[in-house]
Amino acid sequence: MKLQQTKAVYQALGTRSLPGKWVKHFGKEIKPRKYRVYTKQGPEAEFELRTDGAIVKQGRLCVLNISELKGAILEEAHNSAYAMHPGSTKMYRTLKKTYWWPGMKREIAEYVDRCLICQQVKPVRQRPGGLLNPLPVPEWKWEHITMDFLFGLPRTSRGFDGIWVIVDRLTKTAQFIPIKATSTLDQLVKLYVDRIVSQHGVLMSIVSDRDPRFTSKFWPSVQKAMGTKLKFSTAFHPLTDGQSERTIQTLEDMLRACVLQFKGNWDTHLSLMEFAYNNNYQSSIDMTLFEALYGRPCRTPVCWNEVGERKLVGPELVQVTSDNIKLIKENLKIAQDRQKSYADKRRRDLEFQIGEQVFLKSSPWRGVLHFGRKGKLSPRYTGTYQIIKRVGLAAYRLELPTELARIHDVFHVSMLRKYISDPSHVFQVQPIELKEDLSYREEAVQILDRKEQVLRNKTIQLMRVLWRHHGIEEATWESEDQMRRSYPTLFT
Repeated sequence: MKLQQTKAVYQALGTRSLPGKWVKHFGKEIKPRKYRVYTKQGPEAEFELRTDGAIVKQGRLCVLNISELKGAILEEAHNSAYAMHPGSTKMYRTLKKTYWWPGMKREIAEYVDRCLICQQVKPVRQRPGGLLNPLPVPEWKWEHITMDFLFGLPRTSRGFDGIWVIVDRLTKTAQFIPIKATSTLDQLVKLYVDRIVSQHGVLMSIVSDRDPRFTSKFWPSVQKAMGTKLKFSTAFHPLTDGQSERTIQTLEDMLRACVLQFKGNWDTHLSLMEFAYNNNYQSSIDMTLFEALYGRPCRTPVCWNEVGERKLVGPELVQVTSDNIKLIKENLKIAQDRQKSYADKRRRDLEFQIGEQVFLKSSPWRGVLHFGRKGKLSPRYTGTYQIIKRVGLAAYRLELPTELARIHDVFHVSMLRKYISDPSHVFQVQPIELKEDLSYREEAVQILDRKEQVLRNKTIQLMRVLWRHHGIEEATWESEDQMRRSYPTLFT
């Protein structure tokens, strides 16, 4: 082929000028034997030599096996302003109408996988990583528990605005303790001793999230002195303490029903809610919670048809209790196996190697409702970070930078995404201050403009706000009332 034929091929790719080094490169590489190599991929009738010197296959321009040339095509079809990072399937459908080369679909998929922008902003369209690993079934009642806090409730006349939820992992019985958000650790420890230790003895282990009250130096020191082992969930993974989370959901429903039906402060009915919860049937243990704890159902006013009382003597009571514990453990194991089989159908086994680089999932949180929803446009993943250790079956310890030192460095595998490296990647440092749950609060720094939005019955004062770490083009319109409550320093 002649050089002008090469230029025709390049002009067919939509480029006006041919770089000098490519002209020289093409002049050496484009020879008749290249044409023969292409024809070996299929019948010779599939390939044609156009009058302008370009080789086509069924109307599609054949691209030479030159990495720079194919890279330019892929970059234009993926990174340009009119492409906006499509997926590999869409990108292939677009390019196959015009171009062809051997292994084209595979190379497009590999190019999209290596794209740094796509790795940072696109969600993983696969089942969540990490199979379900249930906690082992306890041997006896009230030796292993879970605990969590429920805050944000209406403040009662006695000042309570939260509930401390403590659940036994074997019998599933729960205790609901009203507390204040301002309660000190000394007060919480006293409640713990008065309500838990005094009734059930010193515990063997406690499963909880990484609430600052639990991770402070005081609480672990108290539990260490008692001989209780603390087991914390990984960062931003509440499924570790799923039992407490599910109990809190049920408690919230009971609180709503109580407020609607019985009126008054919710704390006056909390003891009855605890009784009602513990007297209900639990499918995982196949009996009521009181029956699991005490060996027999609890009598209520509903049991009006009982005409006599059955008395259990000592040996019989011991045997009934032992049989119940054995039955509970068997039922819990069956329930765990059933739940694992259901959960694993919607999950995939995902493992990483020590030394690999991974992205870390993050979530935006602003505390004020935005009309523009700017927080949703932030990257889904931050990083990359290196894996330095495997912790358990589905968690890894990462090497975090100093600015993230206050965040727990062990994460569940579902929070991680493998980084596919490429020499062209250049990471831009984004100084985002992450909270301990991997969320971050965006900060308003300046009011750019004001306007009124007239509705049918009222007028809303709006202001255009500039956010830290974002450009003016990303400023959003916000309600002035909400901004005054959330960012009072902005108006001083």
